[in-house]
Amino acid sequence: MSPTAGYEVTNIGAPEQWREFYGGFRPDSSRQGRRVVDHELAMQYIGMTVNALEPGESADYWHDHSEIEEVYVFLAGTGQMGLGDDVVDVEAGSVVRVGQGVMRTWRAHPDSVGELRWLCIRAGGTPLPQFPNDGTRDHERPLPW
Repeated sequence: MSPTAGYEVTNIGAPEQWREFYGGFRPDSSRQGRRVVDHELAMQYIGMTVNALEPGESADYWHDHSEIEEVYVFLAGTGQMGLGDDVVDVEAGSVVRVGQGVMRTWRAHPDSVGELRWLCIRAGGTPLPQFPNDGTRDHERPLPW
């Protein structure tokens, strides 16, 4: 469906296929195993990449953000994140929130059984309320199934 319909659908493939992607935010920062999904969909307030690193492979750089908050959701493999002066172990099921101004990097552990795979979800702007306060419910509308 087109963005004018208010929604879009894409298929990023199964996590086992993510390593086949080659992409990045700019040509000079592109690499194997990265797909910038928000470059494919008309996302307004959030961004997302899907990522896969081979055992022993690393980002080879540090970065931070002054306005953007990131959440890393690890789905497979084992690895580590450098967060400021700390090193944090990550594995399938780990969720790491990284706030503004925190330097970060990551690697797949050399002994990881398989690729380290994760989603990185980025957002900025105004803080989210504890409970979504901009939605409405319609209990009268019949469900489509």
